[in-house]
Amino acid sequence: MFISEGLVAKVKCDILPGSGVDIDRFTPIENKNKNGFFKFLLVARMLWDKGVGEYVDAAKLIKEKNPDVEFQLLGFLDVENNTAISKEQMQKWIDAKYINYLGVSDDVKYEIAKADCIVLPSFYREGTPRILLESASMAKPIITTDNVGCRDVVDNGVNGFLCEVKNSKELAEKMEIMMNLTTEKRDAMGRSGRNKMIEEFDECIVIDKYVSSISEILNQ
Repeated sequence: MFISEGLVAKVKCDILPGSGVDIDRFTPIENKNKNGFFKFLLVARMLWDKGVGEYVDAAKLIKEKNPDVEFQLLGFLDVENNTAISKEQMQKWIDAKYINYLGVSDDVKYEIAKADCIVLPSFYREGTPRILLESASMAKPIITTDNVGCRDVVDNGVNGFLCEVKNSKELAEKMEIMMNLTTEKRDAMGRSGRNKMIEEFDECIVIDKYVSSISEILNQ
């Protein structure tokens, strides 16, 4: 946009892959989910813009046919934001048994490790969502929207699935496809995501770009 609007010359531009991910911290951990329930996890501030409503609507559709699926939410609730989801709304979803709200965590990797698939149906104007980078680095398959920032993390059909923004029906369809894959195919998706993070989103790539640019300026 900056180039097209004539704000900056193309030769002076580069794009960083978000803030990158610490691939040595966010490593694959064995999934110890032994209760037989398939677990989806959405990690974000609890905002409507993050697609939480679409996630719950998709959960409703799937639970009508398959009640033995768990839909988890993790993140700050009732934050100061005009699109914040209220505690009252969350409690209604919990009472209806659509979702399981996990509260907040200082170290999300342990919650990621227990999930079978990470979901972020955001229509927020994202950068590159850290939760997607961290989850892919932990070899988790991902379902997210074909939205700015989100789409950069997922090669559709390779390390996860993309779905249309604000389309809970399509989201549910992609989630059902994910559930019905063999464990081997989901594991292969996870490995593809891990490899993508190593090759494209390792935070060392970001740091090296900063160091290189600063060195170039200082040398001038």
